[in-house]
Amino acid sequence: MTSSPHRAGRPARRPFTRRPVLLGLGCLALLASAACGSGVTEPEEPEGTGASATSVSNCGKDVTIPEPPQAIVGLSPSQTELLLRLGLADRVVGQAQTNTAPLPEELRAEAEAIPVLSEDGPPAREALLNVEPDFVFAPTAYEFTAEQGFASEEQLRDAGAAVYIAAGGCPERRMTGTVDDLFTDLTALGAALGAEETAAELATEAQASLDDVTNRIEGREALTVAQVYLEGETLSAIGAGLEYDIIRRAGGDNVFSPDDSEFSEFFAAQINPEAIAERDPQALVFTVHDEEHEQATRSYLERTFPDLAAVREDRLIAISTSDVFPGTLGNVAAVEQVARGLYPDAF
Repeated sequence: MTSSPHRAGRPARRPFTRRPVLLGLGCLALLASAACGSGVTEPEEPEGTGASATSVSNCGKDVTIPEPPQAIVGLSPSQTELLLRLGLADRVVGQAQTNTAPLPEELRAEAEAIPVLSEDGPPAREALLNVEPDFVFAPTAYEFTAEQGFASEEQLRDAGAAVYIAAGGCPERRMTGTVDDLFTDLTALGAALGAEETAAELATEAQASLDDVTNRIEGREALTVAQVYLEGETLSAIGAGLEYDIIRRAGGDNVFSPDDSEFSEFFAAQINPEAIAERDPQALVFTVHDEEHEQATRSYLERTFPDLAAVREDRLIAISTSDVFPGTLGNVAAVEQVARGLYPDAF
């Protein structure tokens, strides 16, 4: 599929509140890491320095950070947001893909002084290397595709930058990623960036929100859901990966699954409207990148599926594509938003 579920945006409603800087809980234990993502090892003393190094396992590789990075780049608005939530604005030297999603309003002033390296896609190799980063945080491995003119992981390491890919965006995990991968990222980033206390509190808040959703929908019969993305008149469905898990955590029963042949190799697939009609889901969840896209998608769904249960019962649920990127607090917001749309009387 060419476009996509990876394009980003942000609707106005944000049920999960993200506080700018969270302080005071100190020694809270971080939540368990997910498999195939990242882990943190005990600090070690690197040769020739008095600083303690931190090593994290990321996408099957060990990443060693000799000392807390001072020149950090977020390669998408979702990653930039998480860096700002960790209280690191003064150490972020670049943000990227800024046109794909607006930052939350309360963070925009903090981001104004951060250089913009790209607007509609990952930054060109030279643009990223020119800011001399020592730590680069990306949602997926795609942002390091040398064939597209982006800086590769090897080129960045050669330039002295540690590379961290969101756990759910690792190539080996993109089809099986879950919302819990966010906690893996918070554990690793907190340790690597010297922000353990804030990362712990963000994790605690996120877990509390997920637990609240679970408690509110407990015992309810799961409604059937199809998650789709529309570009022009091209309709795609989601049947695996992080997006699939968001529906599950929100109490929905996705009518597409990783067991379907369409999703055996990639989490999204272009489909015919008939495939949706045959399954007659009780709800349609769709990802959007701005209000115009939301309205266009709603109009398409209502026009194309007038007899669908989801349309007849007005159960069309829009979520931001930026909230389904790996490695973002938006994953939690998406779970709550979908659950509210499916079971409004529970909230």
